[in-house]
Amino acid sequence: MTVEDSGWHHQFVETNRIRLHCVMQGEGDLVVLLHGFPEFWYSWRYQIPVLARHFKVVVPDLRGYNDSDKPEHGYDLDTLSADIRGLIENLGYARAHVVGHDWGGVIAWHLAQRFPHYLDRLAILNAPHPQRFIQELASNLDQMRRSWYFFAFQVPGLPEWVIQQNLKNFVQDFFRGQAIRKGAFTAEDTQMYEAALSKPGVLAAALKYHRQLFSWQSLLRSWRSPELITVPTLILWGEEDALLGPKLSEGLEAFMAGPFKLKFVPHCGHWIQQEAPQTVNRELLSFLQQS
Repeated sequence: MTVEDSGWHHQFVETNRIRLHCVMQGEGDLVVLLHGFPEFWYSWRYQIPVLARHFKVVVPDLRGYNDSDKPEHGYDLDTLSADIRGLIENLGYARAHVVGHDWGGVIAWHLAQRFPHYLDRLAILNAPHPQRFIQELASNLDQMRRSWYFFAFQVPGLPEWVIQQNLKNFVQDFFRGQAIRKGAFTAEDTQMYEAALSKPGVLAAALKYHRQLFSWQSLLRSWRSPELITVPTLILWGEEDALLGPKLSEGLEAFMAGPFKLKFVPHCGHWIQQEAPQTVNRELLSFLQQS
């Protein structure tokens, strides 16, 4: 499958005082797919055409990424969730199915807590609940080791410069290097990610996500009683994720007040929708088409 012959179209949508670049395909109930770090809409290339046979699929570049606006501020979870809430509204919908991977999944968790009436169903792919993630980073040595880059990114200015000087190697190491199914990433794929990350302002914006998670507001929220998730939820987890330890998939019932299902995908790493696209597509279609 190539981007050129895929049948989807590109559009900018105003939301929360910024413009998000979106890829869209299909008609029907709205499905919003949220990418992670250091990705952009392209990470959902295998899901868009399959889901679009049944739904209107909208895949934004998150704030700061690729062709979306890159403001100086607004990389906290409240603002990022408001971006997606406004996207749903401005597309003319009252509700949507929301699917998120990695940082997109963290935003989706937060969106379901803060604005549950905007969600029909929630699907999370290899993304920790934000409160659980902060708690594990503070107490779990294994997760601290896996998340070394999270701490390195807290240094102002330096990580952006280092990554920019070694962008090709960074992209290859982060995607192919962390994948279990290495064949998921072709040379063309890594070139696409490298091109998106090299656009002015993208790296600086992407690293602000990591810095905002350690703000005092986030740290305070992480030790409060959680706002429980009430919408039906599917959690798909690549079992051999090198970035997120297995403990992050445990104890999720403490955050759930509605029905949820946790399914592990064997011999699969962090990039689950790219490493195991057929499995992810099958599970998403089954879940999202339930009445």
